[in-house]
Amino acid sequence: MSEPVVAPKSSKAMVITGWVLSLLPMPLFAMSTAMKFLQPKEVTEGMTKFGWPMEIVSTLGVIEGACLILYIIPRTSVLGAILLTGYLGGAIATHVRVGDAWIMPFLFGVLLWLGLYLRDYRLRALVPFRSKP
Repeated sequence: MSEPVVAPKSSKAMVITGWVLSLLPMPLFAMSTAMKFLQPKEVTEGMTKFGWPMEIVSTLGVIEGACLILYIIPRTSVLGAILLTGYLGGAIATHVRVGDAWIMPFLFGVLLWLGLYLRDYRLRALVPFRSKP
């Protein structure tokens, strides 16, 4: 029987780097959430461009905001990352469908998970980059 993989505790530098990477996209998520509730003309134009009805904008804002809050709270950050990954997957699919640039939602997802991976040793134990033979 193989032994369970145990990742070493995070160094202070890893945790700080992880939090910095995790927090980089947060202002943009927060602004996106707020814009969905304020609904300026740019939101209306964007929803029309992407083929989404305006009736769902507030619902998307609630979903995005809830996922963001779950991600920021350390105890629920893995659940928040999973939910934000799904949300960003929908954003990527929407951008690809209309032939728009999809790299930003993809990079946000990478930042979310890389930041979480660096700051949470339990995640590194669960998903090691390499294991001993």
